[in-house]
Amino acid sequence: MPAVFEKLEKIKPAYDAVYHFTAVLCKILLIADILIVSFQVAGRYIPFIPDPSWTEQVVLTLMSYMAVLSAALAIRRGAHIRMTAFDRYLPKKLLKGLDILADIAVLVLAVIMIVEGWKYAQMIGGRGSYESMPWLSRFWMYFPVPLAGVAMIIFEIEAIYNHIKSLYVKEETAVNGEGGETA
Repeated sequence: MPAVFEKLEKIKPAYDAVYHFTAVLCKILLIADILIVSFQVAGRYIPFIPDPSWTEQVVLTLMSYMAVLSAALAIRRGAHIRMTAFDRYLPKKLLKGLDILADIAVLVLAVIMIVEGWKYAQMIGGRGSYESMPWLSRFWMYFPVPLAGVAMIIFEIEAIYNHIKSLYVKEETAVNGEGGETA
């Protein structure tokens, strides 16, 4: 492996940590959503449990965080939907080039999400508050967009690096403990 790639591989634990933190955050948000919705439903049908008015807006806000952050996680796993019908007909280097081009396009989108999302969070979100929670700014409703943009940039830089590295470094196959080979 060329020396530049060996040095850059030392950053991988930082990407792993960001991915792990984001995944755990999404799990916590999902658990909070489930608990809040359960409380909301119980409040409607069980007389001694109050039916708070804030639950719907909080659930929708938490869902928006989960949606955009999990989309950023999918970038790292390469789990986004993509057109692969012609992949077997294209030369491998052209395919890698197209992957890099797609990653650059997503990187540009992430920058736009940060810039424009931050403007919306400050301008629109900063001027209003939740109807059921007047003490809480709507900033938090718009903040997931720039936050996801940051996560997308982090994971896209890694994806671009991995594509470039695959052009120059032949992946070695290793035997795993179960008798099969992994790439």
